[in-house]
Amino acid sequence: MFWFLGGIVLLIVGYFTYGRFVEKIIEPDDRETPAKKFYDGVDFVVIPNWKNMLIQLLNIAGVGPVIGVILGIKFGAVVFLIIPIGNIIGGAVHDFVSGMMSIRHGGANLPKLIRITLGKPYYAFFSVFMCFLLLLVVAVFINVPATIFNILTPGHEFFWLAVGVIFLYYICATMFPVDKIIGMVYPFFGAMLMIGSLALFFVLAKEGFARPELLEESAQFKAGMFKEPIIPLLFVTIACGILSGFHATQSPIIARTMETERHGRRNFYGMMIVEGIIAMIWAAGGLAIYNLFPELMKQSPNLALEYITKTFLGKGMGGITLIAVIILAVTSGDTAMRSLRLSLAEIFKIDQKPFKSRLGVCIPLIVIVALLLWWSNSSAKSFNNLWNYFAWGNQVLSASTLLAATVWLVMQKKPAWVTLLPGMFMTFIVTSFILWTSPAHSPILPYGFGLDLPVAYALAGIITVVLAAWTMRRGTAMQAIRVEDLK
Repeated sequence: MFWFLGGIVLLIVGYFTYGRFVEKIIEPDDRETPAKKFYDGVDFVVIPNWKNMLIQLLNIAGVGPVIGVILGIKFGAVVFLIIPIGNIIGGAVHDFVSGMMSIRHGGANLPKLIRITLGKPYYAFFSVFMCFLLLLVVAVFINVPATIFNILTPGHEFFWLAVGVIFLYYICATMFPVDKIIGMVYPFFGAMLMIGSLALFFVLAKEGFARPELLEESAQFKAGMFKEPIIPLLFVTIACGILSGFHATQSPIIARTMETERHGRRNFYGMMIVEGIIAMIWAAGGLAIYNLFPELMKQSPNLALEYITKTFLGKGMGGITLIAVIILAVTSGDTAMRSLRLSLAEIFKIDQKPFKSRLGVCIPLIVIVALLLWWSNSSAKSFNNLWNYFAWGNQVLSASTLLAATVWLVMQKKPAWVTLLPGMFMTFIVTSFILWTSPAHSPILPYGFGLDLPVAYALAGIITVVLAAWTMRRGTAMQAIRVEDLK
């Protein structure tokens, strides 16, 4: 109970202390924002900041802070410490700096930010990799909410109907002006999310004080814990509650709708802190339900999710909370597809104001996503592969974004260690994961090089140091170039 509540307090304190510190480094000011400078009524448009905050929160808070932490808590109660610390010095910094980079470069999407900081060769690889990853995100975030919807309708098979409805919504949200669909429905979606999360928090707090053992590692819980190494596996499993590269693909959406830079800390850093709080609540729910029903530790996290809502919230509020979880997935999938459209349009220089131009970019995406959905649902193994490769690919994005942010700060002779240190950590995590992971080590893992863990650590350490040195050197070499002149 102490670690659960203490972690939430730490997240809140981190927003007002470390978040303020990072804000002073970036120095938001009153310069004209992209929403005003490039207004087009479609992607560049001023939206009230309270809506921007909800849009950013729902964009970044996919199923990671729910399903991810229900899985992640199987590593033990140490998760209650790792989530807030990683969030404050890693994830929230990642979101804040990448969001402000986008604003300072005209609402640029992540591939362009990578090009102007890490160079064209890295940009070429990164652009293909990111677009492929976003296609996986869209497919995953259609599949997962459709599966959860089936939980709400026992005895009926509505999976493919739900897939069709969600996919159609994604297409509309991708093509229409950001303030016409996303800006209209997100306040309602945000209210659902807050109601469900707060309800679970208060019930868990009440139950935790009455039965402290509920939020502690019982003997049965310890027996079922993951035996795989926390480093690197935990940071790939949870991701969105701690640090996620996917967020940097979403930030440009509201970088193009903000009235002033001065809203940056609350929109980017603050909404990641809120996501961390949501992750803490669901991690506590996972720990409590596994203590009550240890047999669930061997089952799908979707089943644990169902038990959490029914056991602690009852049928009515539990149903609302499950809908909130569906919303989390849907509101990341729709903007993932929108981000993909914007990135491709930026790469190929396609004006997105005409509707037919947006449609031309979207049609190939619709076809590819439909094929991915068909393949991923052909078997449970196919979907697991889809999820596994999305998980580590997501952290390739985070490491790349933090290294790009480091170059950007070094160019301006600002304290770059705030992004370099988490960037080095995530480079080590994802590199060691790829070098070590293998079904031979665990049946739940994707294919990697399958090296012994000490060897993977050693090689990952060398690669991390080399990349960090190259990043600092590149930033220093570019100090003669004004940031404003980068195109």
